[in-house]
Amino acid sequence: MRKLVVLLLVIFFAGGFDNAHAQSLITLYGIVDNGIEYQNGGQGSAVRAVSSGLFATVYGLKGSEDIGGGYHVNFQLEQGFSGVTGAATDSTAAWNRLAWLGMSGPFGELRVGRQKKPEYLFLNGEMDPTAVKSIASPINNFQDVSVRASNAIAYFTPNLNGLIAQAMISLRDQTTQPSNGLRFYNVVARYVNGPWRVSAGYESSANATGTSVQKVWRAAAGYRAGNLRFYLAFQSERQTDHSEKRDIYEASTSWLLNPFNMVSVMYGYAHDRTGQGNDAQQIGLVYEYFLSKATSLYAAAGLIQNHGQAAYTLDGTQYSGIPVAPGAYARGVVIGMTHKF
Repeated sequence: MRKLVVLLLVIFFAGGFDNAHAQSLITLYGIVDNGIEYQNGGQGSAVRAVSSGLFATVYGLKGSEDIGGGYHVNFQLEQGFSGVTGAATDSTAAWNRLAWLGMSGPFGELRVGRQKKPEYLFLNGEMDPTAVKSIASPINNFQDVSVRASNAIAYFTPNLNGLIAQAMISLRDQTTQPSNGLRFYNVVARYVNGPWRVSAGYESSANATGTSVQKVWRAAAGYRAGNLRFYLAFQSERQTDHSEKRDIYEASTSWLLNPFNMVSVMYGYAHDRTGQGNDAQQIGLVYEYFLSKATSLYAAAGLIQNHGQAAYTLDGTQYSGIPVAPGAYARGVVIGMTHKF
């Protein structure tokens, strides 16, 4: 496996390219999303200042160098932080969200390093109007999957008449058992034909101790009719140690009322396939007012009805919800502002 990985890197990074060089383009970018939130989980309520209610609060650097012949060398570094405290979301990592280097050209694109998984980067935008973010998104609250992978190698195909695919593998390291070999692999595809969009993906991810593997299937279909967009989504999660057996269904829509106002409505159902009856359902609402291309105001709300011993909470895009009593309702609303630069 190591020899195969090295061979792939040699082919893509050390192949014969035009020696003409152009000036590198480096961009500083970021998002600051701050708000005030109310949540009640059946055993108490909380009013708190939050960051990343709708979009993750981040800053980063990304760059691209044209090396000729249609080929580019690309990189991206990204750090998540709290806009209300200034603290990094992971103080142990200098670039806790992204740190990758890659190359693109007629063959597609190759990236190596810490990255968003294709399930997150590629499919979330097809699943619901929020791209599976905020307390309003049922899939965001019901799912139990990781977003990023370290030691990852990802390949993106060119657009083939509306069909695009991505694949990723992630290697183990000294923090895992065993410390070598594959820990994760993923493949996703999307087909776009006029107003229709269909996507699907599969992911297999082992835990750090090598004792269990999570297998995730995802599928989504969407249709756009003028300023209306409709979504249907399905996600299946299975753990080989039988600790998780869950299916998630979601139907949602967004309506751009005019260039300044958009409303989204989402309904989701989490079905516990273990037979214990720990199901849940949620309705979510999002209203966005666009002050400019860079700045918007928003309000997001969610109501979860837990059944049995289910205790799903309302998670923000980059923070956890408050504890919820088993079988109780979880309700919340967040009002905030987002600025992108």
